[in-house]
Amino acid sequence: MAIVVFINGLLLLGLGVLMAFDALIFPATRVVFFEAALITMSIGGGVCVSAMGRSPGLDRRHSFLLTGSAWFVAALAGGLPLWLWGLSFSDAFFESMSGITTTGSTVMTGLDNTDHGILLWRALLQWIGGVGFIVAGIALLPIMRVGGMQLYQTESSEKGEKALASAARFASATVWIYLALTFICAIAYLSGGMTGFEALVHAFTTVSSGGYSTSDSSFGLFESAYLQWMGTFFMLTAALPFAWYIRVLTRGAFRSEQIRALLISLSSAIFILTLWRVITTHTPLLETLRLVAFNVVSVVTTTGFATTDYTLWGPFAATTFLCLTALGGCTGSTSGGGKMMRWVVVIRSVYAQMRHIHQPHGVFPTRYEGRVVDYDVINGVMTFFTLYAATVMGLAVALNSFGLDMTTSISGALTAVANVGPGLGNIIGPAGNFSSLPDGAKWLLSLGMYAGRLEMLTVFVLLSPSFWRELV
Repeated sequence: MAIVVFINGLLLLGLGVLMAFDALIFPATRVVFFEAALITMSIGGGVCVSAMGRSPGLDRRHSFLLTGSAWFVAALAGGLPLWLWGLSFSDAFFESMSGITTTGSTVMTGLDNTDHGILLWRALLQWIGGVGFIVAGIALLPIMRVGGMQLYQTESSEKGEKALASAARFASATVWIYLALTFICAIAYLSGGMTGFEALVHAFTTVSSGGYSTSDSSFGLFESAYLQWMGTFFMLTAALPFAWYIRVLTRGAFRSEQIRALLISLSSAIFILTLWRVITTHTPLLETLRLVAFNVVSVVTTTGFATTDYTLWGPFAATTFLCLTALGGCTGSTSGGGKMMRWVVVIRSVYAQMRHIHQPHGVFPTRYEGRVVDYDVINGVMTFFTLYAATVMGLAVALNSFGLDMTTSISGALTAVANVGPGLGNIIGPAGNFSSLPDGAKWLLSLGMYAGRLEMLTVFVLLSPSFWRELV
């Protein structure tokens, strides 16, 4: 237990340093961030000292506790500057949880005139949350056997990767790739006409699949076709497995079934929606393709940027985007959602079961990346989707009890658990935000973001009394 407390203390110290850095750069919010840094670092330092040297080991049970506590502690600390700046406690926690889980839902308005220190802090929360989830997905979730993630562990630690056999070196390579993508993305945005600050903030929130912007118009502020295509490209790069980048750089191995599934899903959705829009509205083909591609990629990769209010395209488009919300990017990326690896496994498992029903004496194993998938992996994937659906439905019912309409309740629940950002409807759609929701609804959505980012099973394990009896 002490090791978990110690790591959380280090996390607070790190966030405090970033707050102090923000204070040094932007005079308008200097007092706010210095106060927040002092409080955060004092608590973090005290926690580290109290837990120092007590327990050197981190076993599987501690991994659950560490994963669950780190995101909650980070959300609390991340909301401190926002609360001191003037947001209510509920709004500050919601905004911070949305940031650290890279969801992108916001309660803030008037972003075009908001202090740069606050805008950068929101972007930093998403950037930290993105790289933190990649490391957790590589190092912790496979060990914890969460939702079939042990399959990703097999995929990302093949014997051929001897140069990156050490988990520490693997994590280090991941961070360097993350930094490189962020830098290249910022340069691309800067070359397209964004200011240096806009390019930095949007690079942070693009590569992290976060979606926070510097404007209430989101990415729609930038009407440049070049910028929108660059945004589409870098959202896609962030949704690819970082282990795949390492394999490509070290071995030149490009093959990945989940990447192929992601590209097929995106291409199909973009083709259908573009064709439908051109036929029904007679809009120019290239412009339609650009708008559809950007917004489809944004939703599927759970980034949450928007260039237009696609809910105004009609019921067919709105329903399509609602379905796309559940897909997600690849496992081992910054994206949320169901993840392509799981969708591939569950579809093949269902197909194998159908064949078995037709031919009871036949043997039809489920395969992924050329290997037979163990039953416990399939069971983990099925359990994940069961809890995923149950959480979305339960959250939607709870939101509806606060007086929200059905569209807002269902899309709000799904976008929170999938960590997408905007929902559907006039209130929380791409042209709206979450500021008008009751505080109770904001807390429920914050918990939904938290559960979705921690891959569902982690939260349910932590809620189990037997877990705490064994831990003690």
